[in-house]
Amino acid sequence: MQYKTIHTFPVEEEKKESIQIDLRKQLVTTPYFHSPKIVCGIDLAYKENLAAAVIVAMDHSTHEIVELVYHVEEVMESYVPGMLAFRELPLILKAWEKLTIEPDVVFFDGNGMLHPRRMGIASHASFFLQKPTIGIAKTYLLGDHKPLGLKQGEYEFMEDQGEVIGAIVRTQTGVKPVYVSIGNYLALEDAIRLSMEQVGKISRLPEIVRQADIYSRKILREYMQSPKTI
Repeated sequence: MQYKTIHTFPVEEEKKESIQIDLRKQLVTTPYFHSPKIVCGIDLAYKENLAAAVIVAMDHSTHEIVELVYHVEEVMESYVPGMLAFRELPLILKAWEKLTIEPDVVFFDGNGMLHPRRMGIASHASFFLQKPTIGIAKTYLLGDHKPLGLKQGEYEFMEDQGEVIGAIVRTQTGVKPVYVSIGNYLALEDAIRLSMEQVGKISRLPEIVRQADIYSRKILREYMQSPKTI
């Protein structure tokens, strides 16, 4: 699968924040009325400096996995809070090139606009992938919200400095919530709807994100056991 080169890697430290600020101005929030046929989930697993970037393609209605691609590589870029995309996108793009089935929507195990500069991995990657993207996070980053109900499907918008940047969503009754945010090219309500359509019966995570998480750790483990054959 081809992607659009927005900037090259690596990026000098002093330029990273200005790139995020510039891309933020280009975010497009628009209703997504479609029911996607194919969705993708993207996640990375790490063992020290070694990382596996995995992309799982899935039939949105049946949750059947239709393609799995990955790229394993040593990561030299250090982790800097708020700058995750600069570390992970090079691996994600190499995995993306191996993908043969074109997705309609891409889910990330991470944040989109739920970010100090509204440029989490799901938002930043969208400009390269040119696809609607959604960020799904398991932990709280920033933003204020009203108390959340306990029933499945309940949600509250999250705000930062007067701007709605995501939602806290109860995907399973009585279970810890997840944090959903727009990556790009759709509306928050659509991101919540599509995320809930991906929720199965055994996890609070949308199935597309859960499978990406499972396979990223599995592939990294197998690679470390036999790096020449995986």
